Amino acid sequence: MRQVEAIIFDVFGTLVDWRTGVANAARPVFAAKGIDIDPLSFADAWRGEYQPSMERIRSGNRNYVSLDILHLENLEIALEKFELNREFNATEKEELNHAWEKLPPWPDTVECLNRLREKYIIAPCSNGSIALMARLARFGDLRWDAIVGADIARDYKPAAQTYLKSAAALGCNPGQTLMVAAHNSDLDAAAACGLKTAFFPRPKEHGPGQTIDLQATGAWDFSSRSLPALSDGLLAVD
Repeated sequence: MRQVEAIIFDVFGTLVDWRTGVANAARPVFAAKGIDIDPLSFADAWRGEYQPSMERIRSGNRNYVSLDILHLENLEIALEKFELNREFNATEKEELNHAWEKLPPWPDTVECLNRLREKYIIAPCSNGSIALMARLARFGDLRWDAIVGADIARDYKPAAQTYLKSAAALGCNPGQTLMVAAHNSDLDAAAACGLKTAFFPRPKEHGPGQTIDLQATGAWDFSSRSLPALSDGLLAVD
């Protein structure tokens, strides 16, 4: 671990609470329209289209488009599932789509990132676009040194080039780059590319009934009970 120069982070779920953020954005909109639907269930439905929409690009069945576009398309699908599409005009859908730029950081995120930034280059390696990540950073006070990820690679995780091109953009080889995520599948892909890996759980990402990613399932370079504990370990490396 002494050779690590840069730490790249998954963002949605790992550093920010997408479920609460999307629900909070939908709640007043639904209330104003008299829509009696649980905003958290709607957030889950919207997020449920996330992987299928990206898979069409990863598989080569569609050219790369930003996650902002996919989110808007996925919003249409989610609204249709709840029979709400006619309740929203195009402008209202665009406005609701900005919810992904205003997701609250988990309570420990900002302090831990600031601590790690004193020693390492830090950057998001997210499927979010550069535009989305920049606005989310301003909203949540996430002080990145750079923004890498899907827009750099023109592909979506867990495609190998997303990790490799992100490391290269920071002037690092894979072994000098640590991928941090609360998702074991993300780390599986990063490790296969030669990146160092670190896991900690976010047991409330999917709500009180979460059953996945509650513990490490791989032999990651670091595995901690929390982001603060992980940060302490990384800062202790000589």
